[in-house]
Amino acid sequence: MTSEFSERHPGPTECAELVDVVRALHAQGWAPATSSNFSVRAASGFFISESGVDKACFGREHLLRVTHDGSAMPGETRRRSAETLLHAALYAMEDVGAVLHTHSVNATVCSRLFAPAGVVTLEGYELLKAFAGFETHEARLSVPIFPNSQDMAQLSATISEWLRSTRGHPHAPGFLLSGHGLYTWGRTLLEAKKHLEAFESLFECEWKLATVRGK
Repeated sequence: MTSEFSERHPGPTECAELVDVVRALHAQGWAPATSSNFSVRAASGFFISESGVDKACFGREHLLRVTHDGSAMPGETRRRSAETLLHAALYAMEDVGAVLHTHSVNATVCSRLFAPAGVVTLEGYELLKAFAGFETHEARLSVPIFPNSQDMAQLSATISEWLRSTRGHPHAPGFLLSGHGLYTWGRTLLEAKKHLEAFESLFECEWKLATVRGK
């Protein structure tokens, strides 16, 4: 694991930054009501958002510390996000420092519109340069769409298998859950936020194009 994460424990500054991001995403309409969940890596485990909290009122007190496998710390009585296992699956990748999951209209519409294909293909967009390894618009990025499930153990296993199958090969720093929303991540919280904003814009372009074309 790189020293960027193994030697640095997210403290008040990092948690405050995540709170600011959560509130900003809510203001954009991408994390409505009590939906969505967010996390940032710690030296041992990660901090994740508490379940059932209105994101307009989200504060530092709504971040819970959990272990690497997503288990609650001893004595913790608050409810961590129901999707904590999905975050744990992503943190198994050493270069992931933050995970953002939203329920925006753009991501949710695309997750249903393109579900039969199992993927949203983003091609020919200048904004692809927001993702590492893309230096021209003449490129293609495939964002997988997985069926949603209430079985988090099964769903996290599916995501883990996808990550293993793409290890060593370029893959999208994000995926969609059908009828649910977007998961994206980055080496830092700032990078994760950049990916989220890029995906939101590109997904809006895709579903508007599909509407115009009568798909």
